Amino acid sequence: MKFASAVALALGLIVAAAWFVAAGPGNDIDDVEGYRPVESPADEPVTVVVESGEGSDSIADELKKTGAIDSATQFRVLVAFLGYGPLLQAGEYEFTRNTPELDAVYRIRRGLVSTKSVTVVEGWRLEEIADAVAEQGIPRNDFIAAARRLDYDFPFLEDLRTGERLDGYLFPATYTIRRRDTARDVVQRMLQTFADNVPATIEQQASELGLSLHETVTIASIIEREAVLPEERPVMAQVFLRRLRLGIPLEADPTVQFALANDTDSVAEFGYWKHGLTTDDLEVASPYNTYVEGGMPPGPICSPRLDSMNAVVNPADTNYLYFVAKPDGSHAFAETFEEHLQNIELFSGSE
Repeated sequence: MKFASAVALALGLIVAAAWFVAAGPGNDIDDVEGYRPVESPADEPVTVVVESGEGSDSIADELKKTGAIDSATQFRVLVAFLGYGPLLQAGEYEFTRNTPELDAVYRIRRGLVSTKSVTVVEGWRLEEIADAVAEQGIPRNDFIAAARRLDYDFPFLEDLRTGERLDGYLFPATYTIRRRDTARDVVQRMLQTFADNVPATIEQQASELGLSLHETVTIASIIEREAVLPEERPVMAQVFLRRLRLGIPLEADPTVQFALANDTDSVAEFGYWKHGLTTDDLEVASPYNTYVEGGMPPGPICSPRLDSMNAVVNPADTNYLYFVAKPDGSHAFAETFEEHLQNIELFSGSE
């Protein structure tokens, strides 16, 4: 992440000024009799609670007291110079000892409560998210177990059965991971981010199309795995919606890939999203195999971005029923099966 260009240019002056002020006699909290940093093991994070509305002076003192930073004065000078005083965010922060003052200012300004974080990438399935979370200390199996429909209190989960996976609802974003976080804590934050970012209008528009929110997220997740170009998302949405209305199987490769990745041997050999599907692959027995099963799969296959959901409720106005990938990642769309076969022959080497 970057500061504004003007701040970046002045960064050297800021740090120099902070050191100059801090070097003066009587300028730091260590000069107060009996006031010393709280000792803790060097590799153990220290916790600092920033209350809502708390001033920078008080925050600086607490950071110094816990050993999170070396100089309360430098922290104050940086906050004042950057104009961050009213912008510091409340929260329970974890710091390593002797964190650079500028880093501490930036983190509290941005609300980054932990140095550990995980990014949920658009198009990831549950196991991929679990792998990333595990790298930050949350056991993989614990996360997968927590990422099922249990007693999370969100209206958008009402269509899910108890124990059903939460693929599609773990919203793509970057999440901080705190030392005391459990797998359930992390899942709860991901679901809350879905609630905070998916507007009620999505569900309203979906209802006008005869879709539930769950069905909308499901179609969006397929589009997320198919589309490379943003402008093709609404066109793909129209293709899938039209096929559903006409009772034509979706025949979407990503749903087959999702089914295959439930086999650990397949994942070990081909990864979570197998390329170059074979005829046997297209016949795999699974409710997610949209070549064999009609209608929609039981649920989302990955975490879609908001743009993919918007595409579903705002589909393009076309008569396409088919599409095939081109070598550059774009797609050739067709209204008739004959035209589709021509496109397949033309772009047969694209996958």
